[in-house]
Amino acid sequence: MSTPFTLYRPGLVAGRDAQALHRAAMPEFSGWLEHTRPAGGCSRPIRLTGTIAAVDRDTGRILNEQHTDELPDRTLYKACGNRRESQCRDCSWVYQGDAYQVVRCGLTGGKGVPASVGRHPVVFATFTAPSFGAVHHRHVARHTCGSRQRCDCRPAPCRARSTTGTCAHGQPAVCFARHDADDPRLGQSLCLDCYDHDHQVIWNYFSGELWRRTKQAMERHLAALCRRRGIPFVRVVTASGKVRWVPPVRVSHGKVAEMQRRAAVHFHVLLRLDGVDPDDPDALVPPPIGITVDDLEAAVHTAAFRITVTTPPHPDRPQGWLVAWGEQVDVRRINSAGGELTDGKVAAYLAKYATKATEATGHQFTRLTPATIDDYADSEGDHLARLIDACWHLGRTTHTDTDSGAATADDRQAGLDTKLNAYAGLRRWAHMLGFGGHFLTKARRYSVTFRLLRDTRATYRRTEDDGTADTVTVGVLSYAGSGWLTEGDALLANTAARQRRESRRIGREELAHEAWLIGAAA
Repeated sequence: MSTPFTLYRPGLVAGRDAQALHRAAMPEFSGWLEHTRPAGGCSRPIRLTGTIAAVDRDTGRILNEQHTDELPDRTLYKACGNRRESQCRDCSWVYQGDAYQVVRCGLTGGKGVPASVGRHPVVFATFTAPSFGAVHHRHVARHTCGSRQRCDCRPAPCRARSTTGTCAHGQPAVCFARHDADDPRLGQSLCLDCYDHDHQVIWNYFSGELWRRTKQAMERHLAALCRRRGIPFVRVVTASGKVRWVPPVRVSHGKVAEMQRRAAVHFHVLLRLDGVDPDDPDALVPPPIGITVDDLEAAVHTAAFRITVTTPPHPDRPQGWLVAWGEQVDVRRINSAGGELTDGKVAAYLAKYATKATEATGHQFTRLTPATIDDYADSEGDHLARLIDACWHLGRTTHTDTDSGAATADDRQAGLDTKLNAYAGLRRWAHMLGFGGHFLTKARRYSVTFRLLRDTRATYRRTEDDGTADTVTVGVLSYAGSGWLTEGDALLANTAARQRRESRRIGREELAHEAWLIGAAA
């Protein structure tokens, strides 16, 4: 098959600037730039090869077919779609925008969510991990700054005590330093030997189960309130024809996990009260009049302080570990009179943390394997090295003196291997310091889905390019590689993407300004 584009040979030119000039001097540069537009700005796009066909949506007839050999670079570029800002700023920017819409639609409605949800009681709760040992921290008793993002307030001493002393390992038990916001000591333990690294990674690992039980306890608390106040339960007929009596109120949530500097996760959760429609159980209706936002706050506090999880027995700790929330459980109302929290601020706050991972700890890790674990884990190392070592050691699947040996007959008879299976995932998530959950989750009824937003965007782009949505693009493609062919290509594609984003931003601002002028003139 003949190729209408000049075959680009990236190895002929060295140096990023020289590569960019060489690409820009080619006759097909404008076509290449348009071809890479879907992946423009991506740090590491996916390269695909194969056949692309345009199919009529109604008849199924193939209207056009093209092989990637006919395209520039003989490949199709697709954005990586990575949500992490540290890995790909452009794709995480798209993900953050989607996350913002998912969170805010659950507060104000829109995109298929009824606007009436804006009148439902909503609270914003923060659930933290307990203490596993003393760490360096920064605390400002009273903020006088105008913006917390650029806070220059004078913090209190880290861990001031009236009497100085040392711990059992001879390390100072006090710290009089007033840490700056970027102090690398923040989150580090005062004594590495006193700190319970095993308990922290176990807490990270089982925090998802703790949250599941906590939400169940909230709904049970509200159901008990309905019984005491005489609010009748709702008769619901399931799809299989069975009749169930369910509480007239339920809790829908949107949750984001944030990794603290000490490498323990905590959760920011939006909790919304919904009612139940007996004729349409999936409908979003207001809660009954007898249940208020005060009851929701009480349910959160009650569940947070009562619910715990006792982990399965482990050879290193036969009684298991107790997993519970820390003492700091903060509950605030959204859009309250005189309150600081609005739906827009909360949605932006959660969307920002949806693109993070372990960056707050000062390190980023890829998935660890037996071949790479020794480079990161160290039982006598720093704070993070000991946490990774705890994940790897506790996540072993056989009870032996060494992690690589075979289980003894006595161990198998005692069933210790079976007990260890509950902790096997710790090794898989050692690079996340034990946390294996999603950083953004929501209840099914809370809001729209990411898939709906992505499908809507894809349909819009297809209509924008072709002028019609009557065709479906079908690709039979295979993976060819990742990343741009040269650093010069990355520079050109990312620069063009930034220029397009800036043009769209200026256009939106001009349209908003024109609308304001029209409204002022009227």
